[in-house]
Amino acid sequence: MLFQLAITIGIFVANVLNYLFSKMENGEGWRYSLGFAAVPAIMIIIGAIFLPDSPSSLIERGLGEDAKKELIKIRGSSDIEEEFHDLVAASESSKAVKHPWASLLKRQYRPQLTFAVFIPLFQQLTGMNVIVFYAPVLFKTIGFGANAALMSAMITGGCNAIATLVSILTVDKFGRRTIFLEGGAQMFICQIVITVAIACKFGLDGNPGVLPKWYAIVVVCDICVYVAGFAWSWGPLGWLVPSEIFPLEVRPAAQSINVSVNMIFTFAIAQIFTSMLCHMKFVLFIFFACFVVLMTIFIFKLLPETKGIPIEDMHVVWQTHPYWKNFVQPPHVPPMDLAQCWY
Repeated sequence: MLFQLAITIGIFVANVLNYLFSKMENGEGWRYSLGFAAVPAIMIIIGAIFLPDSPSSLIERGLGEDAKKELIKIRGSSDIEEEFHDLVAASESSKAVKHPWASLLKRQYRPQLTFAVFIPLFQQLTGMNVIVFYAPVLFKTIGFGANAALMSAMITGGCNAIATLVSILTVDKFGRRTIFLEGGAQMFICQIVITVAIACKFGLDGNPGVLPKWYAIVVVCDICVYVAGFAWSWGPLGWLVPSEIFPLEVRPAAQSINVSVNMIFTFAIAQIFTSMLCHMKFVLFIFFACFVVLMTIFIFKLLPETKGIPIEDMHVVWQTHPYWKNFVQPPHVPPMDLAQCWY
């Protein structure tokens, strides 16, 4: 979730810089906006030098003692033997799987494959990236001036970062499912409100006339609430939940699918959004609202609560789930030879 928080802070900082550079009188602000993109890249390079290895990675490479030290640092306690042995057992199990991609297609890993595809797919179909990528264009299209559009994008970027922090602080209290479902309901309501607001003022001809101040405030506030709904639900949880449900034996393949689907749909939506906005107008938000309803039903029906459940115990959760128990069966225990009971 810190990964998502870092992304939202970066988006907010970029929005602030874009707003400040837009005020440069010589018209060269765009050069500075582009050049400052090198700063986070440099920070990533320097940070990678000091990034510690995870306990699982150390165990995979046979560095058991180093893994114990890292576990003690992470947990803040020396009572890590049980967790360490669980990680070692999971590592041995993963090494026994020679072909994780083929294994992921097996029936017993059907839940992981399903969520590896649909969580990132739905995350992009919330319409959030429309706001993130094209907030200035969107605000300008609905009647804000250039500077006002950048200011509105900066405000929504701030809401995005703050709401992500709220999610980090509350996710272990309320649980993943609850936050997913609440965020879905919040985004749906906000998309209906923005649809009505744009439809009433723009209609189908796209000519809003003079936009009153109250209208601008309503639009910005509604989008901020929508952004907050995403930022404390599908934004961070779209990365957190997959990391909690992928066992080590198929984790490389499942995470690869998860990230690939996310990036593919991010690219696709970025390419087609402006055309969709021109042709669909306010109906575009109904388009995304329909997917929000679908993904909320998907979570309600198929995703079990993963709060506080170690990766190595997730198979028990799947085996007791009303739907996934049809795919994930308990391990087969061979019948005991009754003759041995006499000895």
